Amino acid sequence: MTDEDECAVQAAIDGELRLLDPEVRACPALVRELLDPAFTEIGASGRWWDAESILTVMEGSVAPESPVTVSKMSGVVLARGIVHLTYFADNQGRRAWRSSLWRLTETGWRVYFHQGTLAGLLEQ
Repeated sequence: MTDEDECAVQAAIDGELRLLDPEVRACPALVRELLDPAFTEIGASGRWWDAESILTVMEGSVAPESPVTVSKMSGVVLARGIVHLTYFADNQGRRAWRSSLWRLTETGWRVYFHQGTLAGLLEQ
């Protein structure tokens, strides 16, 4: 991996970890800074979300005392300005494999697509 690729992957990881921070998640303005305007998500519930719908449901529903535990996070540059992250997340026993596509925009790195898939009890 080139230095440029390593920097891109680290920027995406930093952004993903910010999105998982309960204090950030509790503030729609901070979340909006990290979401690409064309953001979409297929949640672990199977529901499809866009940027506006995810911001609406998050508002007032994130408890600062419920951090997400992350493991096995890794990333790869798919093309210049596009990073794919995968990781395992545990949010108070709700465990899921997660995948995010981050892209570099004029305003910095933003998540373009995210998908969560619930994990079995023994997976991790």
